Amino acid sequence: MKIEFKEAVASDAELLIEIYNSAFYKDFIRYGECPAYGRSLEEMQLSILDFPKFVILCDDEPVGCISCKAVENGVYEIGCLCVRPDYQGKGIGTSAVAFAKSHYKDWKKLTLITPVDKEENVRFYMKKCGFKIATTEMDGSVKVVRFVLER
Repeated sequence: MKIEFKEAVASDAELLIEIYNSAFYKDFIRYGECPAYGRSLEEMQLSILDFPKFVILCDDEPVGCISCKAVENGVYEIGCLCVRPDYQGKGIGTSAVAFAKSHYKDWKKLTLITPVDKEENVRFYMKKCGFKIATTEMDGSVKVVRFVLER
C-alpha cells in the first residue's frame, strides 16, 4: 500500500467535497450538524485557500485529506483529517499525522479538535499519534476535545 500526499488546488474542490461528505456523513447524522459536511463548491475553494489541504492518495486513489494552518510561530492547527470509511483502519490517518510533522518542519505544537464522545477519534489521536487532551469546549451544540501534541 503506497500512501502519498498531493497539495490540493481549487480544481480539487469537488473531489474534496466527495471525500469530506463520505468521511463526515455519520457525524452529520449523529450530531445533526458537521462543519465539514455538505460544503458548497465555493466554500471548499475558499477553504483550500484559507486552510491548506493535502489530498491523501492510497495506491493513486484519493481516499482522504489533511489540512493544517499555522496559527502562530511553530503552532499548527489540524483543521481536518479525514479518510473515507472504506479506507479507515489501514494506517492512513497515522501516516497523515506523520506527514504533517515532516512537512511543517518548524512545528513545535500541533492542535486539533474532535467530538469528545467519538471514542475512536480520541483513542486514535492519543494512542496512535501521541496527542494529549488540553481542554474541552463547545463547538455549536457539540462538546469537543482540543488535543495538543508538543515536540
